[in-house]
Amino acid sequence: MHESNHESNAERRRLLFLGGKFTDERLIESLRAVYDVDHFTEMDDAMHALRDRDYHAVFSDAGDFLPLERNLVGQKANLVLNTIGEGVCIVNTDGVCTWSNQRMRQFSPEVFERVTQTCCQARVLFSQQTSPTTDRSIAQSKKFTFQANDRYFELMTSPVTNSEGKVIQIVAVVWDATSGKRLQQKIDAIDAAGRELSRIEGDSIMKLAPADRLGILRNKIIKFSHDLMHFDHFAIRLLDKRTNKLEVVIAEGLPSDALDIDLYAQPEGNGISGYVAATGRSYICHDTEKDARYVLGLDHCKSSLTVPLRLFDKVIGVYNIESERVGEFTEDDRQFAEIFGRYVAMALNILDLLVVERFTTTGTIAESVVQEINRPLGSIITEAQSLMEDYIGDDVMRKRLYSVVESVESIRQSLRAVKEGQSVIVTAESEKDCAQGGDPVLSGKRVLIADDEQNIRQTIAEVLQKQGCLCTSCKDGFEAVNMLNQEKFDLIVSDIKMPYRNGYEIFAAARRISDDLPVILMTGFGYDPHHSIVRASQEGLASVLFKPFKVDQLLEEVRKAFGVEPEPKQDETVDDTSDNQSNANA
Repeated sequence: MHESNHESNAERRRLLFLGGKFTDERLIESLRAVYDVDHFTEMDDAMHALRDRDYHAVFSDAGDFLPLERNLVGQKANLVLNTIGEGVCIVNTDGVCTWSNQRMRQFSPEVFERVTQTCCQARVLFSQQTSPTTDRSIAQSKKFTFQANDRYFELMTSPVTNSEGKVIQIVAVVWDATSGKRLQQKIDAIDAAGRELSRIEGDSIMKLAPADRLGILRNKIIKFSHDLMHFDHFAIRLLDKRTNKLEVVIAEGLPSDALDIDLYAQPEGNGISGYVAATGRSYICHDTEKDARYVLGLDHCKSSLTVPLRLFDKVIGVYNIESERVGEFTEDDRQFAEIFGRYVAMALNILDLLVVERFTTTGTIAESVVQEINRPLGSIITEAQSLMEDYIGDDVMRKRLYSVVESVESIRQSLRAVKEGQSVIVTAESEKDCAQGGDPVLSGKRVLIADDEQNIRQTIAEVLQKQGCLCTSCKDGFEAVNMLNQEKFDLIVSDIKMPYRNGYEIFAAARRISDDLPVILMTGFGYDPHHSIVRASQEGLASVLFKPFKVDQLLEEVRKAFGVEPEPKQDETVDDTSDNQSNANA
């Protein structure tokens, strides 16, 4: 009797009885009193029953039991081999497939041919490694990969040897590895794109202004998001540690209404982006109409994917992608976006480090320059004053020498201002220009000045008021936006980094009032933590002033904002006649 380990939920156990015409019917009847018995007289009928039903025990004559068991084992083996998802085959020494399972026979002829060819190659390798002394109990196998019909396959081969250690057959297991291969290719492509994003420290890039560097990085992020990730509607928000607010730094394909929403890194009440930033967990929204966390985004948005931007295991922002189709994003998309997001975070951090380095380096250099150049500048002034004594009576020469003294003094004054951290440098020359009276172009113009440093607000206001401007000062972004909504202004001059609102938000508020309202943004040494300059520049920003700047630079940018181009300096005037003559000679 063959006992099965299978446990049935039925109260009566099922038995299979195989016996011919000499079977004792009384024995069967006694078994049926306790069990459900299926009685068969032919081996084939018993095998079919074993294939289709489960039995707790099998009864048979001793002469029938061994072939029955062998058939049963073979049947189960065939069931397993024809059910598994991999192709299995046996290839002889002539390269002929002598047996294959159902999955193997489903492969295309090209794949089948490549498998047999690879088995022949494996047989040669195995023959070189095996000998009569080789321990055949040690499992041997070799893995191969090949491509056929634009798909990728992996193949595991194992040798079958005879008593002399000679390889007589190759057993092969084959599976389609296309999805895994393409997954690895996508990861490799993301890795290459990430390295490209981080490559913003080269000599050519270092020479660019911070805003231009961010512009290059932004274009790269948009390009890779489109071409590699296939994301067309997305926004990158960075976390402001002071306010816990998620500031938009890069956006593509999203309406301005969605970008104007204030979101904070809080798990509730701040949309999916706020939840992801607060918890550090990615979030797939399969259907925006059924998800309470979703807030305003892409017009007709149906699904979204949001992943955290991590830097050294700290969340510094979020990468939010949206789609017009329900259920657009998969777990693979989530993993790809997380990997790409780490590179984005790294690139943005490198960019900020470069700006901070420039800020620190500039201050150090300014202090060193002041120390090194102060003595020679003093010597120039002394020498010029001495020469002025020698040229008493020569008014032209004395006037030129006096101009040299004034220029050197202006240089010393500018260097001192930079060293002391002054943002607006007022020189003797600029004071003289301001004292000459108002500018007809600026007279009566209403200017809103927003900066959280009082001395900067005051200095700019004093300079513009001397030119006839009517100035209103605000100490933070919130106050500036409120003032914009209450009064009419002809120009906005705003710092990009202030409490409650950044420079871009001031610019956006001005744009909502009028597309023609000019805005000038100010930043210290190009430091732009919210990347306001790039975003505003793409939407019509008038100009940028990099602190420290001189009064004449301020006035020049203000005049340009009102459509007045600066006049060429005297030493920049070109003599057309001589220039044409030079070209002719050339």
